[in-house]
Amino acid sequence: MARTAGAPWKRSNPRKRAGKKSKHLTSAQKSAAKARARRAGRPYPNLVDNMRMASKGSARNTAKKRTAKKSGRKPAAASKVAKKTSKKSARRHPAKAPGKDPKGGLTAAGRKAFARKDGSHLKPGVTKRLSEMTPQEMRRKGSWAVRFYGRKQLPPLVDGQGRPTRHALSAHAWGEPVPRTVAAARRIAAKGERLLQRYQRIKQKP
Repeated sequence: MARTAGAPWKRSNPRKRAGKKSKHLTSAQKSAAKARARRAGRPYPNLVDNMRMASKGSARNTAKKRTAKKSGRKPAAASKVAKKTSKKSARRHPAKAPGKDPKGGLTAAGRKAFARKDGSHLKPGVTKRLSEMTPQEMRRKGSWAVRFYGRKQLPPLVDGQGRPTRHALSAHAWGEPVPRTVAAARRIAAKGERLLQRYQRIKQKP
């Protein structure tokens, strides 16, 4: 067969022209190229044999991509990109922590999770009226109010969009209005101090 100007051995490597690295045949492709050469009566594969096997591999990969597209499966490379994107979006939009009540405080499942994790015995906040509280409940609620809203430097009570933070929402779990200002938080702390004083008076009674 006459060699024409368009024959592959007359042209430069297209991957090199594009600045890409050359691809090598896999072991299976090399074996198939050798078998093709033997069938043609050649002692070893030539450029055409190797090109034939390389093109089959490319066609097979293209067919896999088409099959994956039809079946809805994503190629491996695409799935990796999707995972990276999902991680980035998760960092920007963190998922709601399990066990946290969106209205404030922990749910029953959240308290059980802490008990399994570190053996703590968390109880729900006291939401009863003062006349219905036991002395221990007065002590618990008073201690919480002073610890959360009586500290010298309060954490933010609202976020950048004006929504109450988890620190502010804690008041809902204890039956108190959610504070949005420092003055409102201080009023809860003052109520907590009165509860502790009442608890001490009851405790000192004979």
